[in-house]
Amino acid sequence: MKKLLAILLAVCLMAGLVACGETATTETTETTETTEAVAGAFKIGGTAPLTGPAAIYGTAVKNAAELAVEEINAEGGIQFELRMEDDQHDAEKAVNAYNTLKDWGMQISLGSVTSKPCEATSTETYADRIFALTPSASSTATIEGKDNQFQMCFTDPNQGSASAQYIADKALATKVAVIWKSDDVYSKGIYDTFMATAPGLGIEVVSDTTFVDGNDTDFSVQLADAQANGAELVFLPMYYTPASLILNQANAMGYAPVWFGVDGMDGILTLEGFDTALAEGVILLTPFNADSEDARTAAFVAKYQEKYGEIPNQFAADAYDCVYAYKQALEAVGATADMTAEELCDLMIAQFTTMTYDGITGESMTWDASGAVTKDPKGMVIENGAYVGLD
Repeated sequence: MKKLLAILLAVCLMAGLVACGETATTETTETTETTEAVAGAFKIGGTAPLTGPAAIYGTAVKNAAELAVEEINAEGGIQFELRMEDDQHDAEKAVNAYNTLKDWGMQISLGSVTSKPCEATSTETYADRIFALTPSASSTATIEGKDNQFQMCFTDPNQGSASAQYIADKALATKVAVIWKSDDVYSKGIYDTFMATAPGLGIEVVSDTTFVDGNDTDFSVQLADAQANGAELVFLPMYYTPASLILNQANAMGYAPVWFGVDGMDGILTLEGFDTALAEGVILLTPFNADSEDARTAAFVAKYQEKYGEIPNQFAADAYDCVYAYKQALEAVGATADMTAEELCDLMIAQFTTMTYDGITGESMTWDASGAVTKDPKGMVIENGAYVGLD
């Protein structure tokens, strides 16, 4: 009897250990994406929507950052260890993810991928004196009043004014409708400067309609207003999910204006369940052209496609540039991986405000003291389910 009890106890203990092991593995897979630990490496971290409706952006950033780290580490000089935490495009979750990264020992940061979460985490990195270079959080609030917060992407105001200028320069339309999301800092920032710039360029905004969370699935009113007022072009300063619904509903009602978007629409071609034929002819401004014949860009696209099975979008390209810009800056100041985050922060501020960087999203890029980047946007049009450069 005693022998039987001992056997049963041993079996239970083994089952418990296996169960615990399975639970730990599952939790790690769901919450963290980390490159292989490297001795003497700089710890670089960021938060991103790796799950949820904005996961296309977060996954693209994570993938491209990992690719850049792998390439750089293979060279044998500067070494990086990358860790990305899932924030689900939520500000509170982003702060929790940031604290996980800080406990891990993050020395330099990729900030957060989307604007609202990045506004929250930039407050934390500023207080903790951790330098941050976000690939894609374009809200000015992410960098305002924070000397150690920088952007690789265009700021929202720049996108708005650049869009108006591009529409005027290319004579795409004189009567324009704008549909924008009033409770989203990204959309509102672009909208504000577009509206301020358009009249001076001979652009008449004949329809100005908006939507908010909870009212973002039926756009019949906005589209009917644009059509009734004779809008030749509809400007969509928003992310790809509502844009995909707008394109679908406009097609159903037989409304076919010129569609013009910004970098948040990059990703619409890989949106699950979306008929890419509906995006045919859509124009958007982005700093990255995957069809470029530039050797470095072509190599990046080929490696990314081979590794991840898809063409990289602008978010991926900006993330790739972030990691390489960090490499250039760290090498220039002779930084070592045993330096504290605060020591590196001071060095990165001095370097980024004085250096010039050539990347795949722009040549001769510079940053001013506000953390905003200077580089030229590129016009793209969707043809046959792919982005084609206009410039």
